[in-house]
Amino acid sequence: MDLDVFVTAHRAEWDRLEHLLGRGRHLTGAEADELVALYQRTAGHLSHIQSSAPDPMLVGRLTQLVARARATVTGTRRAGWKDAVTFLTAGFPAAVYRSRHWWIPTAVLSTLLAAVIGWWIGTHPEVQAAIAAPDELRRLTEPGGEYETYYSSHPAASFAAQVWTNNAQAAAMCLTLGAFLCLPVIWVLFLNVLNLGIGIGLMASAGRLDTFLGLVLPHGLLELTAVFVAAGTGLRLGWTVIDPGPQTRRAALAQRGRAAIGMAIGLAVVLFVSGVIEGFVTPSGLPTWARIAIGIVAELLFLAYVYVLGGRAARAGEAGDVEEADRGAELPTAA
Repeated sequence: MDLDVFVTAHRAEWDRLEHLLGRGRHLTGAEADELVALYQRTAGHLSHIQSSAPDPMLVGRLTQLVARARATVTGTRRAGWKDAVTFLTAGFPAAVYRSRHWWIPTAVLSTLLAAVIGWWIGTHPEVQAAIAAPDELRRLTEPGGEYETYYSSHPAASFAAQVWTNNAQAAAMCLTLGAFLCLPVIWVLFLNVLNLGIGIGLMASAGRLDTFLGLVLPHGLLELTAVFVAAGTGLRLGWTVIDPGPQTRRAALAQRGRAAIGMAIGLAVVLFVSGVIEGFVTPSGLPTWARIAIGIVAELLFLAYVYVLGGRAARAGEAGDVEEADRGAELPTAA
């Protein structure tokens, strides 16, 4: 493509678009229609130049023109309570539901791996000796030991806040680092599974696995589900880099990335609930069965939320993405 000829042929259209944008709201109906048409043509010109003869200065000018025109055409919209309600009742659960083919296998495999690690540690004294000295292991696992006092070592409110912050950071890492070919997600997930497996193995070797599960299950069911959802979503994002499907890699990553940001917000709420349970229910004086029952109820409510509200919204076309008007403009791809 001869760039000089192309610029000469279309410069008048770009200048006219810039003039109309400078008029602001003082456009006639015909001028508004003209602005829309010029916006669409200029977007096509920009795509053609980017793919054929990317001149930095020209691309910069046209990018700015297209962005200004899009803002004028679509207008600005302020998020309100209606958006928050829609997100919580449709967008977030639909995104979790749509990614279930990633996070459910992640949850199953992670749980099995934690059980295998726990069995290996619990049945091999030499492995336990490699983890810590006998006195340290005894301080961890004995009645009133560190595994038990961990949940009551700080005031409930501050402990819940600390747990929520740590878990939210882990979930956010899984969601945001997934684009790096899944590897950081696998590492974060493995560390969580390893810590769980070590606890299972050490407490089982001391004959106190029931005590350990009675402490972990009340908050752990919901907490681990949130981590598995985050990990599964991160893995899905990483796989998009490898195989974007029918979309372009850029468009697919943009869509999955926007949904992942929404997932981070929704999972922060879920982890807040699990943090409250861990801070106030796990160390409470309630019977073990009552504490576990609270954890099971919280887990079942979350699953019903995902499969009932999320399934219904997903079947209606909701994908957890932002509104179309809030998305970046996707330029047509030149043939």
